[in-house]
Amino acid sequence: MTAIMTEPELTSAPPTVRLARTLAVTSGKGGVGKTFFSANLAAALSRQGLKVLVLDADLGLANLDVVLNLYPKITLHDVFTGKAQLEEAILPAPGGFSVLLAGSGLVEYSRLTSEVREQLMDIIATVSPRFDVLLLDTGAGISDVVLFALSLAHEVIVVATPEPTSMTDAYATIKVLAAQQGREQLHMVINQVSRTGEGRVICQQLQQVVERFVLTPAGTSPKLSYLGDIPLDVSVRGAVQRRSLLLELHPGCPASQGVVQIATKLNSRN
Repeated sequence: MTAIMTEPELTSAPPTVRLARTLAVTSGKGGVGKTFFSANLAAALSRQGLKVLVLDADLGLANLDVVLNLYPKITLHDVFTGKAQLEEAILPAPGGFSVLLAGSGLVEYSRLTSEVREQLMDIIATVSPRFDVLLLDTGAGISDVVLFALSLAHEVIVVATPEPTSMTDAYATIKVLAAQQGREQLHMVINQVSRTGEGRVICQQLQQVVERFVLTPAGTSPKLSYLGDIPLDVSVRGAVQRRSLLLELHPGCPASQGVVQIATKLNSRN
């Protein structure tokens, strides 16, 4: 009997999983508009056709829900404690993006434990294949929780204002990120500028100081990539008080235009 020969089965390589571009938004001090910027940046990126998730990584002092006027029944705390599934905690937000909100005033998240570390890593690994951009809205300062959240991001955006205290704290943050994480490039956004070009000048001045006094373990100074500035705008105060996205309430105002330009620049560098 003659054996019937068949062609060998063709085996294809498993498809490559595309992971989200992870951007962490941070600041050296509070009160510079970091979370407000994160929310509106997410809205601007969503309008450019990207699927965006904002994760509130300020685990102990979360306020992203306040900025977006959301009242979540399920937060990251419920996921961490096993009271809810991760899918239940991902909520739609105004502006066309999704959010993962944290609880506020939770002392157990004010310090970095091995459990919090593993849970945060697991969550980011789980959601990353489902989105184009993952924005981590971190806390202000250089606590261990903030620094760990920043370490999970591909890119870091430092938000500052022209005030001397804000610039000093931004410099401190840059110095720590260079020394501890070897960051060779950091994005800069200057909020609440009073005149055109002020943000770029501030970034250049800060770059000069960084080049003189800051080194990574590899012996190089980090490069500050200037993304843009956001003008001081009375419309922002109104949006904050109404707990609304500026891009939805006043899409044509100078501050909204500044955020959109930053989103466009980020998107072009993807």
